[in-house]
Amino acid sequence: MSRLPRLLRPPIGFAHRGASAHAPGNTLEAFSLARRLGASGLEGDVWLTADGVAVLDHDGKVGGLLRRRRVREVNRKALPPHIPTLAELYDTLGTDFDLSLDVKEPAAVYPIIATARAAGAEHRLWLCHPKLEVLASWRTLSEGVKLVDSTRLKYLTEGPERRAARQRSLGVDAINLHYGDWSGGLIALFHRFERYTLGWDAQLPRVIDELLDCGIDGVYSDHADRLADALERLQAAESGDGPPT
Repeated sequence: MSRLPRLLRPPIGFAHRGASAHAPGNTLEAFSLARRLGASGLEGDVWLTADGVAVLDHDGKVGGLLRRRRVREVNRKALPPHIPTLAELYDTLGTDFDLSLDVKEPAAVYPIIATARAAGAEHRLWLCHPKLEVLASWRTLSEGVKLVDSTRLKYLTEGPERRAARQRSLGVDAINLHYGDWSGGLIALFHRFERYTLGWDAQLPRVIDELLDCGIDGVYSDHADRLADALERLQAAESGDGPPT
């Protein structure tokens, strides 16, 4: 069984930009493949178009090398066809998964929540941002959305315990750190404040297993298949049908 307890059972395997190890990230192809490979969650980057549509893209720029334009300067209909809208993601894949979104522009939060609410998926939406105060300002927009403080351990200048206390007081639900920042003790600290713990950039099976063994609540990886395999191993171990992780 897992060495340390977690808040989420089972933990979530977030396919980073979809199955981006096997298909172009932030595309319907990558998201669909991730689900077929067994990922229980998806992750993407959200930008706002000039006409106010939430779309999924990594760097928020389109066009050739000599004429690059920001997504925010272009209407939805003028974007390349490989860039999907958030609504198209739900229309294509349904809502039976957790969705973590890196909100690149704070103004995008309004159409994001409206789109998830219309799809009936608001309660499985995780919104990530590096500024705690910005996250806190979104709390009044939705009671069901999970707000995620996405940062690094070295930036927690007040210390992890005070950060966890601030998150709780502000209504921020989770913290997302690089996998190398996490330890069992640090995960337990945030769990003591009832904050979910998430780890990103976990690419190797060994790293994914170690995070799960430490009681983390969610893992981000480009390899959707490795996430699914690790979660299967964890389930087998916790049910007594397999060796401990």
